[in-house]
Amino acid sequence: MNVVIIDYGAGNIQSLQFALKRLGVEAVLSGNANVIRAADKVLFPGVGAAGSAMDKLRVTGLDKVIPSLTQPVLGICLGMQLLCAASEEGNTQGLGVFSEKVVRFPPTVKVPQVGWNTIHSLKGPLFESIAENEFMYLVHSYYVLPCKAAVALTEYGVTYAAAIEKNNFYGVQFHPEKSAQTGAQLLDNFLKL
Repeated sequence: MNVVIIDYGAGNIQSLQFALKRLGVEAVLSGNANVIRAADKVLFPGVGAAGSAMDKLRVTGLDKVIPSLTQPVLGICLGMQLLCAASEEGNTQGLGVFSEKVVRFPPTVKVPQVGWNTIHSLKGPLFESIAENEFMYLVHSYYVLPCKAAVALTEYGVTYAAAIEKNNFYGVQFHPEKSAQTGAQLLDNFLKL
């Protein structure tokens, strides 16, 4: 299986590579449009600020490539947020795969949210063999509100979308590569799509 992790200088790529290796998959790191288009599965990780990440995607032309992909694509953390229409972070225009807007946590909670949180209201193939209220690891200051695309929810001061899905695009706010056996199961489910 040809699995590509999009390399655009805004990812926590090594831990994701190791997680996939534990599942028997040698993922290729690439920022090359042709390599990405030819992949069976594409992972789109991201950490850092939305604005600078989008700038990096625009410079390389990947802002046009990613929304046009037809194979299964998994956005992780900032990658999921960038798949949305816009983010309050730096008033950033996203890739627009999902029509949702990414908003900042209210001042009533400590940001960033860092640590383990249970996910619930699980739907769809990403959550095959994953029980309700399993723990996933999160590190973020912005989130997507519950919406039609949501396939998992969680709470941190507010209820928000822990995962979204639309056609061949999937997004998870948590880090499956850092979420122990449950995260490994989710990555395995994605590889089997």
